Amino acid sequence: MDVFVEKFADLKILRYSVPEFENLNLQKKIYIYYLSQAALCGRDILWDQNNLNNLAIRSVLENILKTFKGNRETPEFKQFEIYLKRVWFSNGIHHHYSTEKIPAGFSETYLDKLISSSKWWSFKTPSGMKFKSLIAEIKEVIFNPERESKRVNLDSEKDLIVSSSNNYYQNVSQSEAESFYADLKASVGEEPVSFGLNSTLVKEDGRLIEKIWKLDGKYGKVIEQIVFWLKKSVEFAENDLQKKYIETLIQYYITGDLALFDQYSIDWAKEVNGEVDFINGFIEVYGDPLGIKGSWESLVNYKDKEATKRAIILSENAQWFEDHSPVNPEYRKPEVKGVSAKVINVAMLGGDCYPATPIGINLPNSEWIRERYGSKSVTIENITQAYFLDSMNNGMLEEFAGSLEEIERAKQYGYLAGNLHTDLHECLGHGSGKVKEGVNLDILKNYYSTIEETRADLFALYYIMDEQMIKLGLIPSIEAAKAEFDSYLRNGLLTQLTRIEPGKDIEESHMRNRQLIARWVYEAGKSKNVVEFVRSNDKTFVRINDYQELRKLFGQLLKEVQRIKSEGDLEAARNLVENYAVKVDRQLHEEILQRFKKLDMAPYSGFLNPVYELKTWPCGTPNDVLISYDEDFTSQMLRYSKDFGFLPITE
Repeated sequence: MDVFVEKFADLKILRYSVPEFENLNLQKKIYIYYLSQAALCGRDILWDQNNLNNLAIRSVLENILKTFKGNRETPEFKQFEIYLKRVWFSNGIHHHYSTEKIPAGFSETYLDKLISSSKWWSFKTPSGMKFKSLIAEIKEVIFNPERESKRVNLDSEKDLIVSSSNNYYQNVSQSEAESFYADLKASVGEEPVSFGLNSTLVKEDGRLIEKIWKLDGKYGKVIEQIVFWLKKSVEFAENDLQKKYIETLIQYYITGDLALFDQYSIDWAKEVNGEVDFINGFIEVYGDPLGIKGSWESLVNYKDKEATKRAIILSENAQWFEDHSPVNPEYRKPEVKGVSAKVINVAMLGGDCYPATPIGINLPNSEWIRERYGSKSVTIENITQAYFLDSMNNGMLEEFAGSLEEIERAKQYGYLAGNLHTDLHECLGHGSGKVKEGVNLDILKNYYSTIEETRADLFALYYIMDEQMIKLGLIPSIEAAKAEFDSYLRNGLLTQLTRIEPGKDIEESHMRNRQLIARWVYEAGKSKNVVEFVRSNDKTFVRINDYQELRKLFGQLLKEVQRIKSEGDLEAARNLVENYAVKVDRQLHEEILQRFKKLDMAPYSGFLNPVYELKTWPCGTPNDVLISYDEDFTSQMLRYSKDFGFLPITE
C-alpha cells in the first residue's frame, strides 16, 4: 500500500495500514467496527466546538463542490478546492496547528460566482434565516480579517476568551469564566470532577449558565448516535471490565454527570488485559486557552503484541525511573500506581484525532486519578511507521543535519529512538511526579499545556541516555540516544520553524514546548559550548559538542519544570514560556523557510481512515468485517458529511 495520497497547500495526506486486521477473530472485528462507527459519529461536535460558523461554511462549500456548473479547470476553482480541503483538514476555518484563520485564496466576487452557478433548491438554511443572510454572514467570516481571526489565542496581554474564536464560551470574558469555575472548585474535596469539561459557558440575561453536552442537551443529536453504537459494541467487549466502563460512558453521555466520566476513566485505566481498546469523549483541552473545555475525540485501536514488549518493560520499571528522577524528592511519587503501557495499531481516527493525529496518548488527564489509580499510555506504531516510510529519502534529513555522522546515526537509530522517546513521554513522563497538596493546576492558566508537555519530553530526553536503557535491552547503545538528542534539537531549533508563517510567533503548545527545551539548553550550556549553531555553505546547523553534559542540562530543566507544576508557580511558568518558547529568530526563520521551500515538501501531515464494511448473514447476524483503503480524501470528507452530519448548520 502506498503511504502517500496527495499534497496541497502546507498539507500532505497519508494512509496508515491496519496490520493483521484480517487475522483478528470475528468478535474483535465486530467490536472494532461498532466502536469505529461511534468514533465517526462525533465529527460535527468538534467542528462546532472549533467555531460557531464552521458547520454552515462547510455545508455551503460542499454544496458548491457538488453542484457547481461552471468551469472547474480555472485557477480560481482550483484555489477554491484547496481552500475547502484545508478547511476539511483543520475541522474548520482555522489552521489546525497555528489556529490562525485560513486565507481563502480567491476573491469574494468569485465566491458570488460560485454560489450563483450552483444548485440550492435542497439546501437547508437555519430556521428563520434567509439564504441571502446566511451567505452574507459566511462571506463576512471568510473574507474579513478582523472576524474570527484566531481560534486559540495564548497572548497573555489579551483577554484569552474574547480574543479566541472557538465556540466554548459565548458572551463571556476571561475574568468571568475564571471566577465562575473558581467558585465551583472552592467547595470540592480531594477528588474534584473536571468542572466545565463538557459544557459551553454562556451569558444569558446577565447570568452565566452552562449548556451541558449530553443526550437531552447541547449536541444531543450527535450523542444519540454515539450512544447507539456504543450500546451495540457492549455485546462484543472482551471482558466484564470493558463492558462496565462502556456502560458508564453511555450513562455519562446520557446525563452529562462528570463524576461518571471519572468512574469511566478509572475503570478504563484499570483495564489492561483486552486486545482492543478505544477513547471516546470530551478529553483534551488544548483548544481552550483556559485549559478547561474538552474537545471531542475518538481513537479505536488494538494491541501490537510484539512492539508492546518494550512498553511493558518500561511500565514494570516505573518505580525505578521515578526514584532516580533528578527532580526534588518531595515531588516524586513514593509509590507509582497503575502505570500500564502498550504499543497499538490504530483502526479508526475520529474528531480531534483526525486527520492530524497524535503518535502517543497518556490518559486520564485528571491529576488525582493519575496519582491514585494510575494511567494508561500508548504509542501508535502504525502511525509512526507511516511517518517513517514517508520520510525516507525526502531530503529533509540531508538538508538540515549538520554532518554525515548525524545522518547515518539518524538512519540507523532514528525510528527506534523516536518510538522510545514517545514511550517514555507517554508511559512515564506524564505519569511521573506529584503535585503539592492543595495546589490547583488551573493556576498555571494558558501555560499549563506547554509546561506539562515540556515536563514529559524532558523526562524522555533525560532517561533515553541512561545506562539503564541498555541494561533493560531497550536500546543497543548510547548512539541511539544521541540520535534522539540530534533529532530533538534539530527540530526544536530549526526544522519546526517550517511550520511558522513569516513574522509570526510560536503559538501551539507542543511547538512551544520543543523550542523552550532546545533554547534553554542552548543558552544554559553556552559557557561549556554544549550546543552551538554552526555555519557551513551559508547554512545554519545545530551541533551537539557534549552529549553527557546536555543530558545534565535536561535533568536540571526537568527539576525546575516539575517544581513549577508541583507548586503551581504561575510566574515561573510565564517566564520560561515567554522567554524561551514564543519568539522566533526572524533571520534564522527566513533562512529555514528558503531551504525548506526547495525541497517541495508539506510541513504537516494527516491521515485517511480505512473503510470498514460489516457483512451479515441473510438473518442479519454479522459474519465478517472487510477493510479497504481505496477512498480518496475528497470522497472521504463528502461521505463523512453525508453519513455523519447530524447537527444543523448552526448548533
